[in-house]
Amino acid sequence: MIWTILLLVQGMLLLFVLVSKRSRSEKEPPLDKGVIPWLGHALEFGRDAAKFLNRMKVKHGDIFTVRVAGRYVTVLLDPSSYDAVIEDSVSLDFTRYAQVLMDRIFSLRIPHHNPAVEKALTKQYVPILITHSFLCGQPKNSCTCTLIRLTATRNQMFFSTCHSTTTYSPSLSLSLRAGYLTLFGGELNNNRTDPTNVYEEYRKFDNLLTKMARTTLKPEEKRTAQSVRGRLWELLAPAGLGEGSGSSPWLRDYRHLLQEEGVDEETQRRALLLQLWATQGNVGPAAFWLLGFLLTNPEAMRAVRREFSSISEQDSAQCPLLDRLQHTPVFDSALEETLRLSAAPFITREVVQEKTLQMANGHKYQLRRGDRVCLFPFISPQMDPEIHQEPQRFKYERFLNQDGSVKNDFFKGGRRLKYYTMPWGAGTNGCVGKRFAISSIRQFVYLVLSHLELELCDSEAQMPEVNTSRFGFGMLQPEGDLAIRYKPRHSH
Repeated sequence: MIWTILLLVQGMLLLFVLVSKRSRSEKEPPLDKGVIPWLGHALEFGRDAAKFLNRMKVKHGDIFTVRVAGRYVTVLLDPSSYDAVIEDSVSLDFTRYAQVLMDRIFSLRIPHHNPAVEKALTKQYVPILITHSFLCGQPKNSCTCTLIRLTATRNQMFFSTCHSTTTYSPSLSLSLRAGYLTLFGGELNNNRTDPTNVYEEYRKFDNLLTKMARTTLKPEEKRTAQSVRGRLWELLAPAGLGEGSGSSPWLRDYRHLLQEEGVDEETQRRALLLQLWATQGNVGPAAFWLLGFLLTNPEAMRAVRREFSSISEQDSAQCPLLDRLQHTPVFDSALEETLRLSAAPFITREVVQEKTLQMANGHKYQLRRGDRVCLFPFISPQMDPEIHQEPQRFKYERFLNQDGSVKNDFFKGGRRLKYYTMPWGAGTNGCVGKRFAISSIRQFVYLVLSHLELELCDSEAQMPEVNTSRFGFGMLQPEGDLAIRYKPRHSH
């Protein structure tokens, strides 16, 4: 036994030596391995990626390579050069790292899956999903909202006299349950899964998501993750199984696609959890941040309410609500500004063959096969003071010109930027459900502001800090909450 332990220790030491031997060639980006063998900068990266990468940017510039848990990651922070990564599908591969995360987070492997076919299927159904999202009954003839009906029947948030609450949990709960009913079906049809149960289990799952992705779960957390995943697989099992499931046509066709690819029943359930996270995981946090920014910026709230009031006054017979909600430039700017401040995904690629990356300034760098490339638009362009003045401040009109038209002229170093905010990614791997997500957020906030009078319990309250461990995983989440009072604007 002791010889086995000694051999293992020697093997690990040899591995540390081999990994630590890497040095930078003159054609490669600046290399920063950190002081801890093998781990490198993994701890700091996982604790607060934005703070760490900003420090590396100050030290090395817009491109550098860091060691993170045995891997070498080249980080590119020049938005004018992003296309060199986004548009290269030959030397740089999107699917490999995505498959790693699918396995770690969702315990999901689909060997013969064709992502291109899935993407085409989703694109086909996005307009239909937008039409049905949050609405009950016939979408063109009804303004009754799943959100309102859920809360009314449960006596939770709406149609009371005056109550106090916080904003984060209700935003997550109501948006996820309404979205779940729209896409997956539930208690309002033949699929009897209660969306409240789905929400409660999903919150436990989501709280462990970053640790699952980084394989840093403690033993007790690992057991909890396995238990919660199993429960969610069970709850989602009926979704998409024919007309009687009450699920959206998209989900039924998605499940049929998996069946055609030879995916067994158990794996299909796991894939449904992936789709639940992909379609609902960012809507609730985005709605929270937007409502929070409006509540803490009275001028912005007044401007959005004015726009929504004009929508409500239009003839609903001549122009259905969904059509009226397509023309909301003030709200759209406020949402874009919210996403600029709170959307922080990584865009990651595996280097599958050596590549010469040419920057916008003409400099060229060699990328090694086996490394990863990472873009982090949250730092640049979204929080770059040269692109967005006072980037830490919420300015609801930032994406509007003086005449009220959409502003899309932003510059860095005298160069007009193609990417001045990137909450949805970009290129062929950009978020295919972008329009559906925006429509869901727009409807959610419209219905909340139309039916409720909201105010902060503390008029001087500030937005909560972000959970820094969530950098890289879509929408940020808060460390704290906003306490509010609310009452119905009028009876229904």
